[in-house]
Amino acid sequence: MPLPIGAQAPGFALKDQNNQVVRLTDFHGRKAVLLVFYPLTFTGTCQGEMSGIQDGLADFQNSHVQVLAVSVDSVYSHKVWANQQKFDFPLLADFWPHGEIAQAYEVFNAGGGTANRGTFLIDRGGTIRFAEEAGPGVTRDQNAWRAALTDLAA
Repeated sequence: MPLPIGAQAPGFALKDQNNQVVRLTDFHGRKAVLLVFYPLTFTGTCQGEMSGIQDGLADFQNSHVQVLAVSVDSVYSHKVWANQQKFDFPLLADFWPHGEIAQAYEVFNAGGGTANRGTFLIDRGGTIRFAEEAGPGVTRDQNAWRAALTDLAA
């Protein structure tokens, strides 16, 4: 089960596909964060979900919210994938210690060595306002994310 709504979001400092460190605290007081864990780059369901984010990026990333996608893949895998797919949002590497941030958010799949599909909406103060988890091969409903963002803005 993912961390519950109302919990404080664990902090992190992870490198994006451009080898730049991104910290959750970079957004505190400025923007909400839509934190999207996914198992692996270059896989069908993950590509579909990340492409859905890219296609609806204006809904998920703007002056009020930042989308951050996280997997256990390396910065280098993320760089190639982001370039190929033209993703315009950060892909963060929870590579080493392996899956440490997915574990902190309680969405790590120890049997597979990857994150499950966990999604968290974290408000400007660092509190989780939406949380969900889907297992391997299960596609998430991105309309639920839109609804959570609308609720947060209200």
